[in-house]
Amino acid sequence: DINKAFPKDDFPLPNIDMIVDSTAGYEMLSLMDGFFGYNQIKIVEEDKHKINFTTPWGTFYYQVMPFGLKNAGATYQWAMIVIFHDMIHDIMEDY
Repeated sequence: DINKAFPKDDFPLPNIDMIVDSTAGYEMLSLMDGFFGYNQIKIVEEDKHKINFTTPWGTFYYQVMPFGLKNAGATYQWAMIVIFHDMIHDIMEDY
């Protein structure tokens, strides 16, 4: 199992109750689904061999971060904070 081979990234995920509470009182709320967000985070070349998979047609390597990796959520949350750091808690929340 690949998830056992990597140390856990303890980057904190936000508390959903705090996110919901922080949106109370606003007249307008807009939600965006970052479903394809994971697929925008590229795997660095030197790590691609660590998350390969083999089929009868050959061995394949992920080019972008797949769902299901132990640290995928923390990595995605970190990326969102880096991108939106100047807007979080001001005009938006991120979860």
